[in-house]
Amino acid sequence: MTQNDADLRSDQSTRPGPNTGDAGLTVTVAIEGMSCAGCAGRAQRALAAVPGVTAAEVNLAAETARLGVADAGVLPRAAEALSQVGYPPRRETLRLSVANMSCASCVARVERALAAVPGVLDVSVNLAAEEAQVSFLAGATDAGRIAQAAGAAGYPATPRDATQPEMPGARKLAEAQLQRRRALGAGLIAAPVVVLEMGGHLLPGFHHWIGGTIGHQASWLIQCALASLVLAGPGRQFFSSGIPALLRGAPDMNSLVAVGTGAAYSYSLVATFAPGLLPETARAVYFEAAVVIVVLILVGRWLEARAKGRTGAAIRRLVGLQPRTARVLRGGPDNAAGEDVPLERIAVGDLLLVRPGERIAVDGEVTEGRAQVDESMMTGEPLPVPKGPGDPVTGGTVVGGGALTLRATRVGGDTALAQIVRMVEDAQGARLPIQALVDRVTLWFVPAILALAALTVLVWLLVGPDPRLSHALVAGVSVLIIACPCAMGLATPTSIMVGTGRAAELGVLFRRGDALQALQGVDVVAFDKTGTLTQGRPELTDLHLAPGADRAEVLAAVAALETRSEHPVAQAILSAARAEGAAPAEVTEFEPHPGFGVSGSVRGRRVLVGAARLMAREGIDPGALAARADDLAVRGRTPIFAALDGRIVAVLAVADPIKPEAAQAIAALHRLGLRAAMVTGDTWGTARAVAAQVGIDDVVAEVLPDGKVAALDDLRRGGRRVAFVGDGINDAPALAAADVGIAIGTGTDVAVEAADVVLMSGDLRGAVAAFDMSGRTLRNIRQNLFWAFGYNAALVPVAAGALYPLFGVLLSPMLAASAMALSSVFVVSNALRLRRARPPRLPDAGGAPGGALRGQPAE
Repeated sequence: MTQNDADLRSDQSTRPGPNTGDAGLTVTVAIEGMSCAGCAGRAQRALAAVPGVTAAEVNLAAETARLGVADAGVLPRAAEALSQVGYPPRRETLRLSVANMSCASCVARVERALAAVPGVLDVSVNLAAEEAQVSFLAGATDAGRIAQAAGAAGYPATPRDATQPEMPGARKLAEAQLQRRRALGAGLIAAPVVVLEMGGHLLPGFHHWIGGTIGHQASWLIQCALASLVLAGPGRQFFSSGIPALLRGAPDMNSLVAVGTGAAYSYSLVATFAPGLLPETARAVYFEAAVVIVVLILVGRWLEARAKGRTGAAIRRLVGLQPRTARVLRGGPDNAAGEDVPLERIAVGDLLLVRPGERIAVDGEVTEGRAQVDESMMTGEPLPVPKGPGDPVTGGTVVGGGALTLRATRVGGDTALAQIVRMVEDAQGARLPIQALVDRVTLWFVPAILALAALTVLVWLLVGPDPRLSHALVAGVSVLIIACPCAMGLATPTSIMVGTGRAAELGVLFRRGDALQALQGVDVVAFDKTGTLTQGRPELTDLHLAPGADRAEVLAAVAALETRSEHPVAQAILSAARAEGAAPAEVTEFEPHPGFGVSGSVRGRRVLVGAARLMAREGIDPGALAARADDLAVRGRTPIFAALDGRIVAVLAVADPIKPEAAQAIAALHRLGLRAAMVTGDTWGTARAVAAQVGIDDVVAEVLPDGKVAALDDLRRGGRRVAFVGDGINDAPALAAADVGIAIGTGTDVAVEAADVVLMSGDLRGAVAAFDMSGRTLRNIRQNLFWAFGYNAALVPVAAGALYPLFGVLLSPMLAASAMALSSVFVVSNALRLRRARPPRLPDAGGAPGGALRGQPAE
């Protein structure tokens, strides 16, 4: 968010609270980009046309619009209307840590509560991470009100500081310890209850021994006292969360457990203290069922919390790469050794001393010293990189073989490592399209289970065998306990968390989590050529002169123009000119021609340097050098013409070496059933030569920078979906327009920002790793969903008594609790298998693909 972004501020004197939804809601929107009365008029007309906007006043001087809206639901439409006419309101993103979520129905209710806050535009809740990400109109609401809305729904929420990434899994590991203590405590108290009630089934005569010693009534009283301790102590969490949720009409998993154990406990109380209210055949106690259910579910939540705590292992390793302190040089010569300062106190401009073997704390620029720096955590390259004065360094990398003094350039949340962590967190919190079915089911799942349990009890009471009441209770409680929306809710987010985290360790960053699923629908992978398929460091290989032209004069004139250009081809020509001692002359009237070349005046002569299309546009005939240019292009070199005063004087050839892994990556994509295409501005001859060397299927050449999007549209014909891989500024539109944009991380920031997936190094095998992790993660999600839905579809009828008419089998509530607890553990454990994913094997290749973010060896 920048200060220039539009801002939305509420009129606090007239705006109702977030839960009112009343007419008369008034907000003031700060608008960006208005420069005249016409702009103000367009913005005002756009707002007035939105259904539900009752008043709209645009102030050009203040660059604001004051809106009256019928209800809060109008605000997103008003924001969209402003965006469409070019004056978008400011949007902010809030991350919340949300407590008390135990199942998928909790997720649905948190999302509904947050989405109901006026000004909230988008909500994504992650059960596995126990987090919510909220996009809202700044000023229409704030973090406090959004958190309050979640708390009012029964799920206390705490805003997270976006610049200080939380250590993932720490909260779940702490919860695991708490649930472990509760499970052990409940187990110790429940053990005597189980022995007293169930001992007779294991030891013949034990039941009669109890009757002859303390008596069965005393045994029931002891069980009642111990069961009360379990339910009021370790089991209280189910009642404190589940009963209020039930009373609000929004029952969750805790509600099912509370109703089930409460029913068994209450029935046992009646049998113990008022047996006359029950038929003689139904006088039995189920204290052991109530306490064992609590113990088993607590054990399940302990194991689940342990497993979920491991899903954030990748981010924990990334966060762990950054040291907690740095040695800052302050105080002049008297403090040459520096002092250790906490990371949060380091400011931009501070001088830091990094000794051999230490990690660099922040991003910076070397001011003194020389050393080898291990950057494998960013690029995956095993060889250290030499660094000296003026070179940039990245926080988290390791200095070896020397000491460096550096000036901090980016600190805190602005460092490259912090941005990578945020990128991974955002991807882990994403909602995949496959989640939509789960959302629809789980919203009604718990109410449906409550209704099914009630129907089960009714059927057993009407047509069941004696003792009907006991059978009805057992069946009803089993249905309540065995149903597991937890597994449904965890199926998708846990796989996303582990899959995107492991991908980051392999050097693949998913900037958008839904790109995981989008990659599986891709049919064609299109590549830019320069810097993507090739090294991006072209070299001058040929210089063929026209009759009468002087080599030194031509090279000096061409080099003079290229000093004004930042194109890689220009750098190749300049390097060659310097090597031959040709000094570039003064240039005037310099003019770039994007996609064509450059022109200008050198020592009074008009000079043009560029592709054949530039010469054709200027009406200059290349003559005999045209055939020479065609021959160079066939050999995979890029021909460049030079003209002096309207006459072709030379054709130069520049070759950009193809990346050694390019052919392997293309072959691997072919094995996945994908076609490979290349979209380049280079000549057709050069493009075809490169395509033949690496195995490209489709070639689109001589494309101007603004024509790459159209080229992608052509590749989409027939309903095909296209991924585009690029690295340059001119690739940004294509990266944004592609179904999935994949940016080379060593390219420009603009390209990275436009992409959905980022390969941390220039190694194209990272693209193969992206497709591989996408496939693994989607398969894992489908396995989890199959288990979660199949488990409930198969076992809920069994719990209701479907097998009793055939086999006389009625599922025990204790077995139901065991199955329910294990279902969630199974889902999370299955997702954790992704942590062991290895880089895909490539044809005739060894080694790991892409760059790697490694704080320690891959698992």
